Amino acid sequence: MTWRETVGEDKRWQFWIDRGGTFTDVVARRPDGQLITHKLLSDNPEQYSDAAVEGVKRLLGDKELSNDRVATIKMGTTVATNALLEGKGDRTLLVTTRGFADALRIAYQNRPRLFDLEIKRPKLLHERVLEIDERIDAKGQVLLPMNESLAKAGMQLAFDEGIRSVAILLMHGYRYTEHERQLKLMAHDIGFEQVSVSHEVSPLMKLVGRGDTTVLDAYLSPVLRRYVDQIAAELKGTRVMFMQSNGGLTDANNFRGKDAVLSGPAGGVVGMVRTAEAAGLEKLIGFDMGGTSTDVSHYSGEFERTLEKEVSGIRIRAPMMHIHTVAAGGGSILGYDGSRFRVGPESAGANPGPASYRRGGPLTVTDCNVMLGKIQPQHFPMVFGPSADQPLDKAVVRERFSELIKSMQDGRSEEQIAEGFLTVAVENMANAIKEISVQRGYDVTNYALCSFGGAGGQHACLVADALGITTVFLHPMAGVLSAYGMGLADIAAMREATLELALDNAVESELEQRFTDLERESITELKMQGVSTSSIVTTRKVHVRYEGTDTALPILAGSVEEMINRFVSSHHQIFGFIDETRHLIIETISVEAVSASDRVLDLTRNEGSRHDIEVLGYHPVFMNDQWHHTPFYDRGVLATEAPVMGPAVITDPVATTVVEPGWCAEVSVNDHLMLRRVLPLPEKVAIGTDADPVMLEIFNNLFMSIAEQMGTTLANTAYSVNVKERLDFSCAIFDSEGNLVANAPHMPVHLGSMSDSVRKVINENRQTMSPGDVFALNSPYNGGTHLPDITVITPVFNERGDEVLFYVGSRGHHADIGGITPGSMPSDSVHVAEEGVLIDNFRIVGLRGFAEDEFRELLANADYPARNPDNNVSDIKAQIAANEKGVCELVRMIEHFGLPVVCAYMQHVQDNAEESVRRVIDRLSGGSFTYTMDGGHRIRVSVSVDSEGRSATIDFTGTSEQLPNNFNAPTSVARAAVLYVFRTLVREDIPMNEGCLKPISIQVPSGCMLNPSFPAAVVAGNVETSQAITDALYGALGVMAAAQGTMNNVTFGNHRYQYYETICGGSGAGPDFDGTDAVHTHMTNSRMTDPEVLEWRFPVLLEEFRIRANSGGAGLHRGGNGVVRRLKFLETMEASILSDHRRVPPYGLAGGQNGALGRNTVLRGDGSIDELSGTDRTTLEAGECIIIETPGGGGYGEAATRS
Repeated sequence: MTWRETVGEDKRWQFWIDRGGTFTDVVARRPDGQLITHKLLSDNPEQYSDAAVEGVKRLLGDKELSNDRVATIKMGTTVATNALLEGKGDRTLLVTTRGFADALRIAYQNRPRLFDLEIKRPKLLHERVLEIDERIDAKGQVLLPMNESLAKAGMQLAFDEGIRSVAILLMHGYRYTEHERQLKLMAHDIGFEQVSVSHEVSPLMKLVGRGDTTVLDAYLSPVLRRYVDQIAAELKGTRVMFMQSNGGLTDANNFRGKDAVLSGPAGGVVGMVRTAEAAGLEKLIGFDMGGTSTDVSHYSGEFERTLEKEVSGIRIRAPMMHIHTVAAGGGSILGYDGSRFRVGPESAGANPGPASYRRGGPLTVTDCNVMLGKIQPQHFPMVFGPSADQPLDKAVVRERFSELIKSMQDGRSEEQIAEGFLTVAVENMANAIKEISVQRGYDVTNYALCSFGGAGGQHACLVADALGITTVFLHPMAGVLSAYGMGLADIAAMREATLELALDNAVESELEQRFTDLERESITELKMQGVSTSSIVTTRKVHVRYEGTDTALPILAGSVEEMINRFVSSHHQIFGFIDETRHLIIETISVEAVSASDRVLDLTRNEGSRHDIEVLGYHPVFMNDQWHHTPFYDRGVLATEAPVMGPAVITDPVATTVVEPGWCAEVSVNDHLMLRRVLPLPEKVAIGTDADPVMLEIFNNLFMSIAEQMGTTLANTAYSVNVKERLDFSCAIFDSEGNLVANAPHMPVHLGSMSDSVRKVINENRQTMSPGDVFALNSPYNGGTHLPDITVITPVFNERGDEVLFYVGSRGHHADIGGITPGSMPSDSVHVAEEGVLIDNFRIVGLRGFAEDEFRELLANADYPARNPDNNVSDIKAQIAANEKGVCELVRMIEHFGLPVVCAYMQHVQDNAEESVRRVIDRLSGGSFTYTMDGGHRIRVSVSVDSEGRSATIDFTGTSEQLPNNFNAPTSVARAAVLYVFRTLVREDIPMNEGCLKPISIQVPSGCMLNPSFPAAVVAGNVETSQAITDALYGALGVMAAAQGTMNNVTFGNHRYQYYETICGGSGAGPDFDGTDAVHTHMTNSRMTDPEVLEWRFPVLLEEFRIRANSGGAGLHRGGNGVVRRLKFLETMEASILSDHRRVPPYGLAGGQNGALGRNTVLRGDGSIDELSGTDRTTLEAGECIIIETPGGGGYGEAATRS
């Protein structure tokens, strides 16, 4: 069967190519309009030098390859992505402002995985850094002219040593470009072959993201250029265009590293949209499932793009398609831990591949489909075995599943086990789709699932059912849709600029001028590619946010009134509320210039008017826990508009499509395969309440997903920097008794302590709670941590409103809650009242709605009232909204599964976590440790293990008595620290919930510093003592050396500004790993505000933020280094520091050396230096600096044995 496409006047060949990591797909349009496809290995050096060129040559046959015969080759490629993943980019020099050599290493200081003791970060792309003497502030004032001679000498030295690629990144260079332009000219004069300049690569605020993008561009662009030159030499003048990450084509000579990372997947999104439009579909969920991962996307009338995305740990600040990738593909490895079925994230890859591939590989998702009969070896390409001519090996698949049966012994058959794993995989993929759709306010039940990629059709019906979608669309080119999309894409150029201006009538003239400038640049780029001006269409967008927030939404530009209305509508759809009290800010503007390519008008099948349906054969297929006598069809000979009822399987040369029971498939005259659910899904899923390893994993993920959705809502809607940028918050779900069920991986110090706050609300309101009630508290004596952390708790009632089923909670660090210092983190408080407003069991929402007046009165009538109650109110509203999201999702879960099942699995997930911790206890031997803090107070802990009972006792007897300072820690903090430590000892991914503590008895003597009584000051207990407790526990267990053991809390402010940050340091080394430099550890993982954002919003100058060399303890494995952070104040400010390890160093272990002490100093205006203690406060005048040097982590093992 062939396809024909309506063609234009050009009768030459066209080639559309997706050069993937494993295979290269080629779609060719012949001069007569016929479309043909070809697939070949991307790397086969024995046969050809380049797969794309080889594919073109094979389809042309013996005919000469020239531009007389070939009009255009349009290509997406993973060349740049592969170079990034394999570390094979060009040697690159980073040139940056002095003081910021380590800015991209430190980044935002958070660790990527919360519970990993060995903290792993992505490798830096640049080889060397050159710091330049220059400085421009956030307002454009030149504070230090550039030292051109030193800059040139430094670049010349790097060039002389063989580096040919340079990335130029200066503070505020996105807006004030003079110094970057000077450096660019120098670099060209020296002879650098690749010069990437930040204001050209990514003219957007945020030093870290723009810096990563600029380095990425310098690192990858030479690789792309060599590839372009290579194929140009073989293609003899034929025009070649490349797909960019933003979904637009560009000439080969304009293809840059920053635009190449999503080149292939972007083609798939374009192909999805263009083909679905031809089928009359307007709302789409893209489902591109391959061997190792699945890409999902959302479309509702326009391409969705993002200006910020993280790929392989690299932050990219450039327009790119909004594509979410989940590690679930046909090659995802199956696992069983004794309780739960796990799928991925590890993949078998292409080699060895799934077990059925005859290379000794592990069981995978593909093997599940073989086991179930959905993939029949005789209807699958026979390309396996030593000679690449054998079918899939079904026997070994059955053998491997039989081995699983022996380990489980619960009466399941091989097919039931395989279907269980498949169910877990489907839920993982459905959750990924929810992240880019449901969590952003879209009702996907009105959408079509557009399935493509090699494995998509096998799972499309199941994924659709998991989402409530009733239509699935598969184009005949679904197996090569990314390549097909290259031919359907527009030639495009995009430009962006940061504005940070108020959205009001005064902005109109400047906005018009900036748009005009960007349009001129983008149109010029297209004209240089031979595009006629008359064919170019431009689109203007503004990215708008509420003042003080960090979430900008892209909307079409227009009049001021139109833009305001569009923003309000979009914000309400995504976040469920609007705030009429805040001003609107235009953060960024963007222009897209497009020259449209030929559109697909139709694809027609070359066949007669046959209506019979040929069956390849009938095979037993296991679906919905039973066998079905299932017909298999060849898609190529299916009659048009003849329904195929499920169960059925449809095969073609590049894909297998499974039509599940209750679904019907039909081929249109355009050869579109449309799958529709014809029998409704049951409203409730009938499953038992006994623990099932399949449903246990699904409920684990569902509970976690709800907590994460709550966190997303909170981060997007909060006012304060602490919440929206530093992510100093946590969200969680609790059962009816207040036990933690699931939490998103947010702040560890919050997670183990929130249960106590929930139980406080339960105990004091059990008889008076009503539907709609919401409670707020921050009392350290009732489950709180310290006063800035306000917990908001919402009960979830049954339909009758007479019984509480669950609770949801969110805890956020407010920028100020009163107290004797701005930021509510005083260094010298001795009474809790000096730390702010105490909130205890306050009904923030009741029968009369939000109690704003009463809440404001509470904030104002304390001994030391809150300084900015408007901000407190805004953040509380965000927390209430986050809780409401959790309530809605829990109610939806009950509607789907039934209340008894949900309640049962709330207990089962805790039981599963309990067993995981008991397995950890089985291999512990116990121990004791005394941890001395700077103030001379001690934490003494002993860990005793009951081997028979598989339990442990944590006893803090011997710990110092309640302190006269603020290093007292509420018992809830000690509980959180114990929970965190034992969770980190579990080497597998389990949810952190109440079950982790069930095998553990915690004994904290009353009246000690870990169990203080009112009115003890506690503000440092949450941030400092919590870190000490974790290190004391690791010391007692002999697990690892101490981390920096402090959060280095810095607050500053005056009557207009309040700001709080914690500063990273070194992590401790372990028996088989070094510590990590400049990272947050253990009980915190808050992010650091980007340097440019900090200076834009506050009257400060960040003069230095670097790694503190040699501050980590020596050893067989060395401790991580701390940092140096130097802030100059531009207005008079009161500053406070809460820190530890300024007198007592972080300990080394097993012969390892201690980490270096931290140090706090102030550089006064007269040049003198004041030494500050670990807990201190001071007033700084304009021009004065505070300098924080953070401790390093301890080393592990004797240094002499280090090789």
